[in-house]
Amino acid sequence: MPDPRSASVPLRQRARRLNAIATPVPENLPILPQYFNALFRAHGEQHWWPGRTPFEIIVGAILVQNTAWLNASRAIANLRKAKLLTPSAIESVPHPKLARLIRSSGYFRQKARKLKAFVTFLRKEYRGSLAAMFRTPTATLRQQLLAVHGIGPETADSILLYAGKHPVFVVDAYTRRILQRHGLAAGNESYEEIRRLVEKSLPNDPQLFNEFHALIVHTGKLYCRSRAPVCSQCALRPLLSQPVEGSR
Repeated sequence: MPDPRSASVPLRQRARRLNAIATPVPENLPILPQYFNALFRAHGEQHWWPGRTPFEIIVGAILVQNTAWLNASRAIANLRKAKLLTPSAIESVPHPKLARLIRSSGYFRQKARKLKAFVTFLRKEYRGSLAAMFRTPTATLRQQLLAVHGIGPETADSILLYAGKHPVFVVDAYTRRILQRHGLAAGNESYEEIRRLVEKSLPNDPQLFNEFHALIVHTGKLYCRSRAPVCSQCALRPLLSQPVEGSR
């Protein structure tokens, strides 16, 4: 994927301007630009999503479901070695062989079906062209992706944002955890409610959504952990009313 540093408006410049761009923020929305600024200043660009081509990014978005990225990346490496990282190759390879190659990703038989369902959709709806697919308006394409077997909201939005550069925000467990601990979410919101909340709070910029989600994942893994969070070292500590119970 393109290096984010090549964007026409550098992210560091965006980070400096975010508070001005987003002011005034409606009172019923959290002031998330402050969160982006704090994380970006502390950790910089994350260069997400790993993948050599848009299709490889899509494959990764499916394979990473319910597993660590390391396991998904091993499966992708197997597919690359077998020269199967194209839609036509995935569609033509026998299901047992495909499942065997992606075994490291877990739930490999189900994920093989999901990969085949996506490439069948791509062929039938867009004659196998990702470029044509990504020219489709975001809302329309999102609904189409959600109708494909095995593609839920998080996977659909990962495909739209990271492979297609569409302006959608990807919500995951790290996002929910951070928002809830900071009192910005109650914890019972739907995926769509969280997604809309973030998208309405920030400029409608796919590169910014990309960077913010990557920074949230980085923070969730290293600091805002489910157990033993490290509030004292987290860049978001100044925005937290009080440390999470059991933190250090």
